[in-house]
Amino acid sequence: MNQRLRRCGAAIAVALGIGLTMSATGTTGVAAAAPSLVSAGSPTERVTDIVVHSDAMKRDIPLTVIKPADESKPRGVLYLLNGAGGGEDGANWLAKTDIVEFTKNKNLYVVIPNQGRFSYYTDWEKPDPELGLFKWSTFLGKELPPVFDANFNTSGRNAIGGISSSGTSVLNLAIEHPGLYKAVGAYSGCPTTADPFGQNNIRLVVEARGGGDARNMWGPYNGPGWRKHDPVINAHKLRGTKLYISNATGLPGEYDNPAYVKKVDKLADQIVVGGIIEGSTMTCTLQLVNRLRQLNIPATVDLPATGTHSWGYWEDQLHRSWSFYERALN
Repeated sequence: MNQRLRRCGAAIAVALGIGLTMSATGTTGVAAAAPSLVSAGSPTERVTDIVVHSDAMKRDIPLTVIKPADESKPRGVLYLLNGAGGGEDGANWLAKTDIVEFTKNKNLYVVIPNQGRFSYYTDWEKPDPELGLFKWSTFLGKELPPVFDANFNTSGRNAIGGISSSGTSVLNLAIEHPGLYKAVGAYSGCPTTADPFGQNNIRLVVEARGGGDARNMWGPYNGPGWRKHDPVINAHKLRGTKLYISNATGLPGEYDNPAYVKKVDKLADQIVVGGIIEGSTMTCTLQLVNRLRQLNIPATVDLPATGTHSWGYWEDQLHRSWSFYERALN
């Protein structure tokens, strides 16, 4: 059993234990109706798992917390989102990068949701028969921050970052919750959602991979819901938020070789499929960068000449953007 499964198992055990305790005291054992901390995790471990109940989604959400090196002072919070699989598929920040080692002397809280597969971390208009009830914008923007701030020594200053599909999500979350996030990091996202190209990218994630119906997310294709969630169209609403935008070209780079990817089939997939996807998101990213320039909205932009849609490059981007988050939150 891998580390992620053990952590999820621990979260489930905690939730079950609480339910049994409530039943024993004469209550129903149903999770609290309001957003609340179900499990606070370890008080001594620097990396721990917590569980927060979401009233909007009617379920408990497991999250990993990486604590600051020094918790004696209030610290800012970086909410960090996984990609299309929500980290449930093993492709997540903890398993695929050096984030634990990298942050051991850093002084921000890092909070990583361990669910959210194919959700785009947004509020869906309708429950999806295949994927379920998604109200991630409500959870991340309204429910989670006050619960986390009430239980950890935070400064009340937040940032958010995301990769791939979540590179779109973090921009929308900043637009939907003005002032909540001081800084946003979008790595290899596709911020155009209203045009056919952007919609096709989203449908490949939600429908082809997830088996859901993207019309349950933002309504009919080409409709107002898709324009409402297009960060390029709504780029003016990002004014005042510090922005870090990165995307590579899709051409093979330093992590696309047998020294880093041992299995031939995985290397081929990373170079071919990962190259196509990264080249595709570059098209979207350039539209956002150009729109921000038209609006005279400042942004830190990093567009490396090589790199595919893969974790080695996102680890590099986290390293490069860390000081950006620190300046925004400290």
